[in-house]
Amino acid sequence: MKENILDQNFWNSRWENGETGWDIGSASSAISEYFLQVEDKEIKILIPGCGNAHEAELLLEEGFKNITLLDISPKACEIISEKFPHAEVKVICEDFFNHQGKYDVIVEQTFFCALDPNLREKYVEKMFDLLNEKGKIIGLLFNKDFGKTTPPFGGSAEEYQKIFENFFEIKTLENCYNSIEPRKNTEVFIHFIKRMH
Repeated sequence: MKENILDQNFWNSRWENGETGWDIGSASSAISEYFLQVEDKEIKILIPGCGNAHEAELLLEEGFKNITLLDISPKACEIISEKFPHAEVKVICEDFFNHQGKYDVIVEQTFFCALDPNLREKYVEKMFDLLNEKGKIIGLLFNKDFGKTTPPFGGSAEEYQKIFENFFEIKTLENCYNSIEPRKNTEVFIHFIKRMH
């Protein structure tokens, strides 16, 4: 697949046409549970490919003060800018690979699986660059092969271990026990910590 097929126009037309099947309608339980245990509400959090950003609603409810939402689709950004007129939330319409910033935690929720698999190593390196020292990636990855040439693109825990381990300490990479029903036994929960390079 050519890299440019999954471009801004592709994602924007999905939003314009209401084709947002990846949206589960709420923050995922696994990600919610993680943040309910985080005491420092000042940490800088990035949610790339944020879509409707249900996780941001949870973060706001829990008192987090520094949330950046990033999406390539202008339509998605228009929707979430109206949804989050809060000072604690910054909405940026931009390609993830062009984004500049430093964060303590990056939330992975159906963004990795939306990217062309050829970009996976580039994704890992970009995540590394965007994180502060000891920064973390928290979230979910599909542990399933969808056998498709369009998103979502799946993968396996073994593959993820291989592509992340040079840049991140793999703290958690395990079957997600609290996935939503339609995704039961098809997700792994990840908690990766940036390595010192």
